Amino acid sequence: MTPETVITVGQQAMEVAAMLAAPLLLSSLAIGLLIGVFQAATQINEMTLSFIPKLMVIMFVLMTAGNWMLATMMDFTRRLYESIPFLIG
Repeated sequence: MTPETVITVGQQAMEVAAMLAAPLLLSSLAIGLLIGVFQAATQINEMTLSFIPKLMVIMFVLMTAGNWMLATMMDFTRRLYESIPFLIG
């Protein structure tokens, strides 16, 4: 196994991880920003106010994009397992 192969597999793993994390992180960022603007406008300084909406949005994103996320993980894992003979040899 050459160093280039290891770097390529690691790069692919990082790309898949970023693709899977992006919907959750971006939706959480958007709702956090909206709640932060609301808190700044109304001068409500409650730290726990953003927790429930973020949780609800993340649950919604997981329900809608969960199948795609699981399929992406399974596809990457399947490709990785299928490439083991080529990686070793």
